[in-house]
Amino acid sequence: MTEEQLKKKIGTENPFRVPEGYFEGFASGLMDHLPEKDRVEASRTPTTWEKLRPLVYMAAMFVGAMLIIRIASTHYVPGQEAAGGEEIDREMEYINMAMENSMLDDYSLYVYLTDDEESR
Repeated sequence: MTEEQLKKKIGTENPFRVPEGYFEGFASGLMDHLPEKDRVEASRTPTTWEKLRPLVYMAAMFVGAMLIIRIASTHYVPGQEAAGGEEIDREMEYINMAMENSMLDDYSLYVYLTDDEESR
């Protein structure tokens, strides 16, 4: 059988129907069939610790995140703060490494790096 023959034999209308007024009283009918539930009201007041607990947990989270970031930092040396001289040494180490890996001569690299610093 072809599709056209099936449409003639069966028809194209929807065989499923909803009773008249079904959705108009649906919510009220459903609420009538549900059992009553007793409302329990909280009669006790929360303690001071229960009120402060979220704030303490949040502060501990921030302290932990700060410690993790500090320890995971690449420039962190335990018990030693970075001084100005160390920062210059790191910059010179970077420049020396760039000079070794570049195909520029020393003067061209120097001009390139000084032009970059002046543009900042």
